[in-house]
Amino acid sequence: MDNHDEVLKPMTFNDVVEVVKNLSTDEKREIQLLLQQYLREERRDEIYANFKTAQIEQQEGKLKFTSNINELKQSIEE
Repeated sequence: MDNHDEVLKPMTFNDVVEVVKNLSTDEKREIQLLLQQYLREERRDEIYANFKTAQIEQQEGKLKFTSNINELKQSIEE
């Protein structure tokens, strides 16, 4: 059975760690930069999704605004 006939199995986290461990220093730095970029993009997407949810809730009258600290505490506890 040659490499073309093998069934590809997904890599586990440990497999990925081992591959990264064996990369050159420059390749590891590139991976680091890519991961930072991916994490920023994911966080940006999360913030945008939260913003869109808040917009919908505001349109539906589900949001309540107050500067009264006691009302804020109570709304957090609900």
